[in-house]
Amino acid sequence: MDKRTTAIVVTVIGLLLCGCPGGFSLFAGALFALISFIPGAEIDIFGSSNPQAALTFGIGAMGAGLVMVLVAAVAIFLVWRRRKA
Repeated sequence: MDKRTTAIVVTVIGLLLCGCPGGFSLFAGALFALISFIPGAEIDIFGSSNPQAALTFGIGAMGAGLVMVLVAAVAIFLVWRRRKA
């Protein structure tokens, strides 16, 4: 297998295993954080109806999603960069 094929395989696997779940986690975290500020919203975060729990969960999910997206981006960058001879 040549370098280009390996780079394509690593890119696809990285996007499927880290990029897509990371993007979903970023979106869901932002949604939970936004919902925590809506007055009268019915919030149920693991049995808690406290808006602070929704905000904390949202910020945590956004942080985890950001880490996952960064891992995928770094892996793709390291595979596709051109090394000097």
